[in-house]
Amino acid sequence: MRPLFFLLLGLLQGCTPAQQSMMETFDTALKGDKDITLSDEFIRTQPYASMYLRLNQGQQIFVVLGFIEQGQSKWLTADNAMIVTRQGRLLKTTGLKENLLEVRSPEHDPLSEPSQLQQGASWQRVIRWQEEGRERSSVLSSQFSPGEETVLNLAGEKIVVREWLENVQSQTPDLRWQNRFWIDVKSGVVRRSEQTLGAGFYPVDMTFLKPAP
Repeated sequence: MRPLFFLLLGLLQGCTPAQQSMMETFDTALKGDKDITLSDEFIRTQPYASMYLRLNQGQQIFVVLGFIEQGQSKWLTADNAMIVTRQGRLLKTTGLKENLLEVRSPEHDPLSEPSQLQQGASWQRVIRWQEEGRERSSVLSSQFSPGEETVLNLAGEKIVVREWLENVQSQTPDLRWQNRFWIDVKSGVVRRSEQTLGAGFYPVDMTFLKPAP
């Protein structure tokens, strides 16, 4: 386990007056429903990996990396929820109203090596999640296909990415949907993703401003 950061408000220690003012603005925004957007300079000057997170089409918030454990990146929100990812793949959440409890598969997730993704790559897994107070589970099957190259502006840096579509089907309920991943063509790192917490349920959008190491 590698401790990196405990809570976002800890950034206040040692901040310049300008940064402290920015964090006060963030704290005020967090109590409302407006999207949180921090300056490019602030994001670049922080030593911590960070992302913008949007849950279930709600408010965009700023999240930092808490620690890395067994290859999994564990991101902490200011209200103590946790988002667990590996190479941009959503694996688990805690502290939310609805949570992804588990992703289990004996197969190799093609997304675990984003730079090696190929058209037709497939993956099958079992997921467990909470939905409207009930625990649910389903077998998911998915297949990847490449999309277009585009440019993302992240913390003032223009990143050329290729979009990859993951066409997903669940057995129960019988649903189909798409996850989307934008992968840096140079580094092979996922820089943005649109996924769901459950089977076609509860969108989770992540934009990795400073990816986890």
